[in-house]
Amino acid sequence: MKKYNVCVVGVGVVGLEMLRVLKQRNFPVGQLRVLARSAREIEVDGQKYSVEAISPEGFNDVDIALFAGTEGEKGAAVTYAPEAVKRGAVVIDNGADFRMDPKVPLVVPEVNSQDVKKHKGIIANPNCSTIQMVVALSPIHKKVGIKRIIVTTLQASSGAGKSAVEQLKAETSVISSGGFDRLHADVKNKAMPQQLAFNVFPHIGGFSEDDYTSEEWKMVKETHKIMHDDKIKISATTVRVPVRTGHSESVYIETKKPIKPQELRQLLSKSPGIVVIDDPKNNLYPMPKDVEGRDETFVGRIRRDTFVKNGLWLWVVADNLRKGAATNAVQIAECVISNSK
Repeated sequence: MKKYNVCVVGVGVVGLEMLRVLKQRNFPVGQLRVLARSAREIEVDGQKYSVEAISPEGFNDVDIALFAGTEGEKGAAVTYAPEAVKRGAVVIDNGADFRMDPKVPLVVPEVNSQDVKKHKGIIANPNCSTIQMVVALSPIHKKVGIKRIIVTTLQASSGAGKSAVEQLKAETSVISSGGFDRLHADVKNKAMPQQLAFNVFPHIGGFSEDDYTSEEWKMVKETHKIMHDDKIKISATTVRVPVRTGHSESVYIETKKPIKPQELRQLLSKSPGIVVIDDPKNNLYPMPKDVEGRDETFVGRIRRDTFVKNGLWLWVVADNLRKGAATNAVQIAECVISNSK
């Protein structure tokens, strides 16, 4: 089997998960290089990695460069992706910098793997909340068409990075010990705009057009691009919740043609990358605590809208660090090498 020289850029929560996923999926890695802002030694699941300080020369002889990405600010890919491409690498970027560039494919392999073939050196990995939604909705759209989507996300702290997870842990510890009045004094260097422990807030990203957040607009624009249909009416509300890892979404759709809930369950059960858990009478439905560490997208609570023709509800859950980021990026890399054979 041919081996490929792989570079992982960034060693935050997504970068570490990329290293883990590469190993778990037996990606045909020849030489593995890890780059970050500063050189150091790290350990992932008992395996040690030497991290090199990032530089243009660090991409010499690299076949595939996985950029872990930084949401909400310009990531390393803006500076270094062109350098990697210049040296012959295919860049797969988890950040937001190239997603809406018309020259850059935005790919979820279960949905639009064929778009990988259009790349000019860079392929964008979509936003975590978008990925799991389109995995669940693409089979439905292909079967009966979707004309409207209304989604409310419940997004875990890890979606905002390691510092947000630490904030949640610190706040929970202070409150649980009876120190609610000490919360603001004892928990410093907050990564999020509001208290997260014992709280939820509808604020992910910055507020922009029509008072929607940037995260909400990502779900609209990225879904249109991935599914090649900008006529779908999409409205989103994104909410941060006190969960460590695993995003949940309450998704309402209106289809063009009718489809019964049982037919929908069967359709999704046969679709790649989807696990249906839908037996609410026995308390069986997807939950973040059960999907952590899994690569599939989980769907449950499938039911019709009693009052709207062709209206349906779904509950969609996935590990935001894996399918929502690292796993999807590695799957894109698998598509790249498959197309190169």
